[in-house]
Amino acid sequence: MREEKKWFIEKQIQRTSRALEFNGFKVVYAATKNQALQEALRLIPQNAAVGIAGSVTAREIGLVEELNRRGNKVLETWKKITPEEDLAIRKGHLTCDVFVSSSNAVTEDGKLVNADGTGNRVAAMIFGPPKVIVVAGVNKIVKDVHAGIERIRNVATPMNVKRVGGTTPCVVDTCNLETCSPPNRHCHAITILEKRPTKTDTTVILVGEELGF
Repeated sequence: MREEKKWFIEKQIQRTSRALEFNGFKVVYAATKNQALQEALRLIPQNAAVGIAGSVTAREIGLVEELNRRGNKVLETWKKITPEEDLAIRKGHLTCDVFVSSSNAVTEDGKLVNADGTGNRVAAMIFGPPKVIVVAGVNKIVKDVHAGIERIRNVATPMNVKRVGGTTPCVVDTCNLETCSPPNRHCHAITILEKRPTKTDTTVILVGEELGF
């Protein structure tokens, strides 16, 4: 990486970290995805039941495999399971010891912006698990909430829909909220965490590499 780009990323992460901390979040900086994995493992007790959101980021850093290797109970839905098992796992995300997710956008003024289809991910980020860990690559950092929602509509959601084989307007052409409807629609609930939820110990791991969608 060129020194100029590294300098720019570090400045951006510094601004964002200060704002997140002002808003009550704990912040950890990891320069690489390998460092992000180690920081996440450091925060997760070995006997903890861990909920993993449908996060590309969590899988890109190798967290699911490492948690399974060391014997944690892992609640995740990216495997062949029945609809009943899927629903039970999603409900388990609300009562697990540690919940791990990424964020669709992290604003430079310290907010977490997310969209969800089922709602278990954004619900668990707000209340339920006593500890929440958010892992976000530098590509998730945006100027403000407006830019965060734009990122959800035009960057994160199209790639996520493509990943699961959906046919929403944002995959065919561009986001069109008037014609995008259930059951194909993915953006059902949008949440903005302006401050850390009062009953949830939330740590944001900001990573100096691009991760996830």
